Parts: sequence; structure tokens; C-alpha cells
Amino acid sequence: MTRLAALDIGTNSARLLVADLDDAAGPLTTIDRRTRITRLGQGVNEARRLDPEAIARTLAVLEEYAQAITEHGVSRVRMTATSASRDASNRDEFFDPAERIVGVRPELISGDEEAALEYAGATHELTEPEPYLLIDVGGGSTEFIAGGRGPEGLISVDVGCVRLTEQYLHSDPPSPEELSVAVSVVRDHLADVDRAVPGAAHAKTLIGTAGTVWTIGAIELGIDASESARIHHSRVSRAAVEEIFRTLATETIEQRRHNPGLEPGRVDVIVGGVIVVVAAMRHWDFDEMLVSEADILDGLVRSIA
Repeated sequence: MTRLAALDIGTNSARLLVADLDDAAGPLTTIDRRTRITRLGQGVNEARRLDPEAIARTLAVLEEYAQAITEHGVSRVRMTATSASRDASNRDEFFDPAERIVGVRPELISGDEEAALEYAGATHELTEPEPYLLIDVGGGSTEFIAGGRGPEGLISVDVGCVRLTEQYLHSDPPSPEELSVAVSVVRDHLADVDRAVPGAAHAKTLIGTAGTVWTIGAIELGIDASESARIHHSRVSRAAVEEIFRTLATETIEQRRHNPGLEPGRVDVIVGGVIVVVAAMRHWDFDEMLVSEADILDGLVRSIA
């Protein structure tokens, strides 16, 4: 067994996976999986620059992850940076110290590469009916990937929980007008998905990954987001997602904090993320969604096996 590590630095969170893996096609054994909400992309949509405080928060988490990588005796590491870093003109102010801390430089991957890695990680061991549609709702972008044993069409669009919140959801709670505009914006992007990924309309199984979807799963089960054994591969009905959306969208941030399953760092942006999921389920008429913990981190680990 080879011990490998993957780090994914997104708009809203920084995540680590340490796993044992013999080869890219074999079974993956998780040793350590962590998520820390750092909000690296705070303000990037408007300023097109990474904020110094956001950089500092993320680097502090990378110090923690570097220590874990050393303690676990990892032999190879891959670290990627996604939407916020793609949009920031000063990304090297983050990349340079990140490289010194971890020992490898963050790779600025495209939305398409992000989507392909996501698909590889999330679908590797699935037995659900094909074809699949995978949605990964991030902070700054959402990836849509359709396929069977491999991806057959994919697109990354610039809607995510942080971006939608910063652009459209300014009231607390969001006003009906703000919600309507945000839903409309996502719906327009889904029309782009249909043109770029025609297989999306024919998928039999909807798979959701990343923080927003994981939070929906935790809220529906009424448990803490750390209970991965119960949340991973759970199923959430469209009716449940609609009810979660109605509840969260009409609560203030302070009221929202009391929802079981909702991490403090997601309280102010979760409505934006749920809008993406609700809009997607409505658009393609899915009755349920499979919640997956396996995602881009698993794909990254397999890419260096």
C-alpha cells in the first residue's frame, strides 16, 4: 500500500485526504479526511484579489495539514486550487507560502479538470443505475458532469454558495426578490449546462458532493456533519430539499445557527448553495439525490497512485 495525500483549496473550504491506495483502479482506504472552512474566496468576486486575512486563515489550516501529512508518513502529495484562485490576480501571494508549508505548489486547475477529478472520485465504486449526473456545489463554482463509467460531458459554471450570496443575497434573511433573482441566475446557467452536457437530461442517478450537499444530508438526518458513516450515500428526496430551502431561506443567520448539521462557517452562505441544488433538481426533475463524501480529493489521490 502507498500512502498518499490530496489537498483541495476551494473558495469556501480547505480540505485534506490521506489515504492508502495500491493503484488508481483499486480500493481506497481513508486514513484521515478533514475540512476546515477558511473562506479564501471572501470578496474575490468583486475585488478579483485574495484578501490578506483570508490568505492567513487558509495558511494556518495548511500548517495543520502539513503536520498531519508528516505524522501519517505520506509518500506523495498533490494540492490543487480552484475557483477563488482562478479569479484572483494576486494568487501567488497565497501560492508561495503554501508551497513552503506543504512542500508542493498548489496547482491552478481549470474548471473542466476539477470536474473530471470530481467524477473519478465520486463514481469509482458506485453500483447505482447509470448514467449519472454529478453536481459539485462549491463556493465560487459548480461542476456538472454526466457519464457512466467515465465522464462523457462536463462543465464548470460560475455559481456557488459564496458567489451567489455575495452577488445577490444581501438581506438577512434574503428577501423574496433576492431569492427570485438568484434562482433565475442559476436557471440561466442550467440552460448552458444542457447545451454543453446534453447527457444531463438523460441521467438516472443524481449524485451530489461537497459541503452544501453534505450539509443538506446532515440537516435531513438531523445529525452533526461529522457523522460521515450515516451521511455518505444517504438519499435526500426532492421534497426534503425543497423544505430545507424554504426553512433556511426564511430564517435569519442567527436562527439558522441552531439547525443540526449546519456548520458555523456555512451559516451565512448555505442558502446560496441550496439554491443551486433545488434549481438542478427542478430543472431535470430528479426525485432524489445521492449524497457522496467521495469527491475531488479521492480523484486527486487516484491521480498520483
